[in-house]
Amino acid sequence: MVLPGFQDKKVVLASASPRRELLMRGLDIPLEIVRDIPVDESYPGTLDPQDIPVYLARKKADAASGLLKENSILLTADTIVILDDKVIEKPRDATHARSMLIRLSGNMHRVLTGVCMRSVEKEICFTAESKVYFSKLSTAEIDYYVEKYHPFDKAGSYGIQEWIGYAGVERIEGSFFNVMGLPVHRVYKYLKEF
Repeated sequence: MVLPGFQDKKVVLASASPRRELLMRGLDIPLEIVRDIPVDESYPGTLDPQDIPVYLARKKADAASGLLKENSILLTADTIVILDDKVIEKPRDATHARSMLIRLSGNMHRVLTGVCMRSVEKEICFTAESKVYFSKLSTAEIDYYVEKYHPFDKAGSYGIQEWIGYAGVERIEGSFFNVMGLPVHRVYKYLKEF
């Protein structure tokens, strides 16, 4: 059984993120996953941090635009973490991950996900924002998390759906799923417009 309104549509998710795949599969929409699209994820240093996620999502969509066919919708996304108006990237290694988590500990940071949805007829791009409030974490707790969960493919060095989200996040303002990497409620809303 296919969700009404999606019988003749297929979403092509161009992403290597297992979390985005999990979230999109939860929508019960016909889905194809494409993981191996090489993209230069650099951005101009003069770009406002608020604009970075959509800039990168659009870059990914441009790189994957050859996948577009009639009745398909290409979906790309990029998530960044901002603390004190500075972008916190993915960590280079365990030491870098620990230093990021020390900075996030006891503070509020913003998680922005830029999404680009494109068909042969139209394009919709948007940014979703969530505010995440971390409790104060000890060095031992941070070490435990980094050593056990290896958060090296995650912006800000953490996955909210893992131990650190259970133990270290006091509250969230905005979408939990956005912090995981995709604001699926808004994606679903805009997909219906295609």
